[in-house]
Amino acid sequence: MAGNRLLARWGYRLSVVLLLSLAVVWAMPLVWALVVSVRPFAEPLGHGDIWFGRKLTLENFRRAWELAPFGQYYINTILIVLMILGVQIITVTMAGFAFAHYQFMGKGRLFIFILLQMMIPTTALLAPNFATIRQLGLFDTRLAIAVPYFGSAFGTFLMRQSFLGVPRDLVDAGIIDGCSWWQLMRHIYLPPSVPALVAFGLSSASWHWNEFLWPLVVTNSDASRPLTVGLVRFTQLGEIGARWSLLAAATLLVVAPLLITFLIFQRRFIRSFLHSGIK
Repeated sequence: MAGNRLLARWGYRLSVVLLLSLAVVWAMPLVWALVVSVRPFAEPLGHGDIWFGRKLTLENFRRAWELAPFGQYYINTILIVLMILGVQIITVTMAGFAFAHYQFMGKGRLFIFILLQMMIPTTALLAPNFATIRQLGLFDTRLAIAVPYFGSAFGTFLMRQSFLGVPRDLVDAGIIDGCSWWQLMRHIYLPPSVPALVAFGLSSASWHWNEFLWPLVVTNSDASRPLTVGLVRFTQLGEIGARWSLLAAATLLVVAPLLITFLIFQRRFIRSFLHSGIK
């Protein structure tokens, strides 16, 4: 008995050490970016000298803000994320409701076909999506970035699974009371599925805030570029390549809203993911 307790205690300590080690490894790039961002601009990075400079300064943040129209980039990114999320909430909710509530021919095959989309690499769809955007005349617009993401196979799967967990007795009671399909979804299916919807919204917003490749392909001006694509100009500032202090400062300007939001609402975020079944 004592041996089992000792083994459990050491197992717990080992797991804590491993988790702390993983946390340090994960946080190291962010810590390095923060340290380099306050390094004087005139002090280039060298071998064995990639951390603090002779003094700390916030000049890099001012320079970065002046070198790129971050105000426009923020507006573009927020509008794109909200546009995608607003449409996705409608499409995944209705699709999940259809697959959970109705019975129709080919339902299982159609659902499998939708799930197969999650196995297709994003890069494989760049060429056909780009051709479609050009034919629609949407090139270099915010809508061009958002259109391919108006549907979500992951969101459809998540909402279907959540709706299937609603007791059938409640659904039958609603049908007997004369509820329409809209009333069934609004008053019976959605209330217990809010955590799943919130978890999906958080995943979607985080993913599309950080999206880079597709916006890079379909934008050509600052009027429609999001924050991530705007960072490209900081890799071409000098004859020797990137100015790392400016690039680190600009990167922190991009990730700061998501990071601050998570630090403030981390308990709600984690609770939403746990209740939705996402681990």
